[in-house]
Amino acid sequence: MTELGNKFSPHHKRVIFLKGKQKDFLEKIQGRLKLNNKKLARISGICIRSMADWKREKFSMSLPALKKLCQRALIPLPKNIRVEDPLWYVYRGGKSGGQVVYKKYGRIGGNPEYRKKRWYEWWERIGRFNPNKYFVAKKIAFPQKNTELAEFVGIILGDGGISSKQVTVTLNKFDDKYFIKHVKQLFYELFRINTAVYERKGEKAISIVASRSELVDFLVDTGLKIGGKVRQQVGIPRWIKKSEDFTKACLRGLFDTDGCFYIDKHRYKNKIYLNAGMNFANHSLPVLQFFEDYLERLGFHPTRKKFNILLRKEGEIIEYFKKVGSSNYKHLNKFEHYLRRIRGGVG
Repeated sequence: MTELGNKFSPHHKRVIFLKGKQKDFLEKIQGRLKLNNKKLARISGICIRSMADWKREKFSMSLPALKKLCQRALIPLPKNIRVEDPLWYVYRGGKSGGQVVYKKYGRIGGNPEYRKKRWYEWWERIGRFNPNKYFVAKKIAFPQKNTELAEFVGIILGDGGISSKQVTVTLNKFDDKYFIKHVKQLFYELFRINTAVYERKGEKAISIVASRSELVDFLVDTGLKIGGKVRQQVGIPRWIKKSEDFTKACLRGLFDTDGCFYIDKHRYKNKIYLNAGMNFANHSLPVLQFFEDYLERLGFHPTRKKFNILLRKEGEIIEYFKKVGSSNYKHLNKFEHYLRRIRGGVG
């Protein structure tokens, strides 16, 4: 996978079918696997609304989703498709349009004097009587309560922040580079928002920012709060606690941001021993209590140390990754590396 800012990675590639064929392919897969729309979307790694858009061919489907579906259905990739970068049509259209303009005017952008004249005519006739769109709140999609939204709430309670007009998630641009893409995708899949990404000069931190007052209002209605999470001791919204699936998803979002999986390595009598550990740290006491209570509900034996919840039993850690899982590659990578080491006879 490429670094942020470079060319698009395979995870961003889009699959272009012939007209009508994308819908036929998805319905064929759905019939073959006997899945409803919700399960088909889950296998594809998207929300059900995006699956509906794919079936209507409003948007082209992603390459990773196509591969997942073909692998699950035990069929080869479809023929007569092509793979493109996102917004490929913008580049091609812009290039051909630019050539036409240059041929007509001898410059890109047309005749500047003519543009000024036409703008002034528009302003006198229409423009000055209309409200400025830049001062009108931009619309967002309003998702129903689901596992994706519950995971998003966990991410916000972990490494997120809410101001009066912005929602921000701050992550490590190196360790979390794949997770950054996942968070951006959640913003889009849930709210249809394309976020901005800002790097802090001289720091490892990177901020994913959505500037939408409607999003702020929605999250407040969902149970979150504007301002300092620690100062206000913000807890988990009730609607999440009432559902087992929502609780797991929120727990996943919390650990993916404020948790770490680590391996202790020590030698005894010329033999190397490996011990796995999980540590979740958060300064909101209601969030810590929620995390601890749910681990205990799963039958685990967490240890509480001030603002940290630790899990040290190997079997329980393995069960955690089976039942709750992770969307953060850095956690999954370390965990899978640990499993390979212990199964290989180390420790």
